[in-house]
Amino acid sequence: MIEIDGSYGEGGGQVLRTSLSLAAITGKPIRLVGIRAGRKKPGLAAQHLTAVRAAARICNAYLRGDALGSTLLEFTPGTAVQAGTYTFDVSDAQTGGSAGAVTLVLQTILLPLALATNDSQVTLRGGTHVIFSPTVTYIEHVYLPILRRMGIEAKVKLGAWGWYPQGRGEVEMQVSGSSQLSGINLLERGDLQQVRGLAVVTELPSHIPQRMASRAENFLRQTRLKVAIQALREKGVAPGAGIFLTAEYQNSLAGFGGLGRLRLSAETVAEIACQQLLEFHHTGAPVDEHLGDQLLLPAALAKEVSQYRVAKISTHLTTNAVIIEQFGLAQITVNQAENLVMIAPLKR
Repeated sequence: MIEIDGSYGEGGGQVLRTSLSLAAITGKPIRLVGIRAGRKKPGLAAQHLTAVRAAARICNAYLRGDALGSTLLEFTPGTAVQAGTYTFDVSDAQTGGSAGAVTLVLQTILLPLALATNDSQVTLRGGTHVIFSPTVTYIEHVYLPILRRMGIEAKVKLGAWGWYPQGRGEVEMQVSGSSQLSGINLLERGDLQQVRGLAVVTELPSHIPQRMASRAENFLRQTRLKVAIQALREKGVAPGAGIFLTAEYQNSLAGFGGLGRLRLSAETVAEIACQQLLEFHHTGAPVDEHLGDQLLLPAALAKEVSQYRVAKISTHLTTNAVIIEQFGLAQITVNQAENLVMIAPLKR
């Protein structure tokens, strides 16, 4: 049983998700202690508990410690990962529901299912666009297209938008099995082709997304960027608003967003997303900070060496690297001075 310190480094949910993915893929049992120990509310929150149970279900794992607030978890896979049709609802993990991010559950089970022998279809319910998590739009427009270059075929379709605090969004994911992962090299991003965007509201007046879109287009055009943003009023169970921008370079993609909240104008929400994009653009890097740590796991499972340059070496990335190395799958070298990451898969 591999012992993992859940409080190590960044000490958040990434440690848990990476450990669960690799336990399911390798069949190795794991024991996590100190899960999210440094957080304001330590232990498993609703989205983490849903990820635990989702990972357990696809490989028939034995669980110990799968409860809200638990800081200890034992996870022992019972079988190889089983492709199939699954439904996971974050609301089931907590009385009264939850807006916990479905994307965190998605990222836990995606790679195990992609390596399974058959195709899978997964329905995920909960928060689709919430703070401190990748949004479903980011997954659709940045994460999955980059993974496709590595040999992973997966698609998501958003059925209903789920914002904080109600959640209750829905997304369908289709995953092709029997994937053969290739390495990826992203050292130069090439020229910026365009910025595409989506300004969205649910259960709010249609002038709000139009204001977000107009402000973002004006803001970015002042810096001579080519930009096109669509304003939409979409289906959702509660009021919510956000803008999501994708920077399309010759060789890479990067995504940024701003989420609405009370007493924050539509224009300010747009400016938040634009400023994030411009800060990244000025770094010259091909890989944004968040994608930097999300690429480590597929790269570790690939056949060839991967290397890429990130805008910033985050503690999420360095923590994730140490957890992956505990499973003996790859050697990961992080060059802090050059913001370079190299992943060399080990023979297995």
